Amino acid sequence: MNEYEAKKFLKKYGINIPPGTLIRTPEEVESIDLNYPLVAKVVRDDIIHKSDVGGVILNIRNGDELRDAIRKINQKFDAPALVEEMQKGGVEIIVGVLKDSTFGHAIMFGLGGIFTEVFRDVTFRVIPITDKDAELMLSEIRGRKILEGYRGIKVNREAIIDLLLSVSKLVEENPQIKGMDLNPVLAREKDCVVLDAKIIEK
Repeated sequence: MNEYEAKKFLKKYGINIPPGTLIRTPEEVESIDLNYPLVAKVVRDDIIHKSDVGGVILNIRNGDELRDAIRKINQKFDAPALVEEMQKGGVEIIVGVLKDSTFGHAIMFGLGGIFTEVFRDVTFRVIPITDKDAELMLSEIRGRKILEGYRGIKVNREAIIDLLLSVSKLVEENPQIKGMDLNPVLAREKDCVVLDAKIIEK
């Protein structure tokens, strides 16, 4: 699934995603009902790392800038763009799913964003998970103090637990899923919101 399809799928399971829409041409900008600033991201199945190829345009402040962004993405990639309201604050976390030939599906949780590959601070559980499993996952990572209010940082731990349980349920009900990467997810004081999503099916 591309990011647009993946996020529509997540939304069906009550997983929070930024307000957004798919825009195919600059002319469609007139009909959107979103709050600036916005981000525009190329939507194409064969492009995984959008930032690496210049497929993400941030801090779009008005309609003229948005039309220009859509035009650039159309011309460079011959593809539409997912346009979303930019999100602020919070701690970047990662939630992932992988399928093992022996154990089946497993869910992963840890610190996310640009630090994922640097810190490798993640923990795993076999799906399905319980509330207790999810709570333990939060306490098992080395960066757990960040999730406990370190230096005034506040995150909603219950929202993270709900996200983990929702992903577990989604995979249980859709065993064709081979892998999932929700990274980054912003864990904030009131909620969690998935900024980027990849889902791989068989």
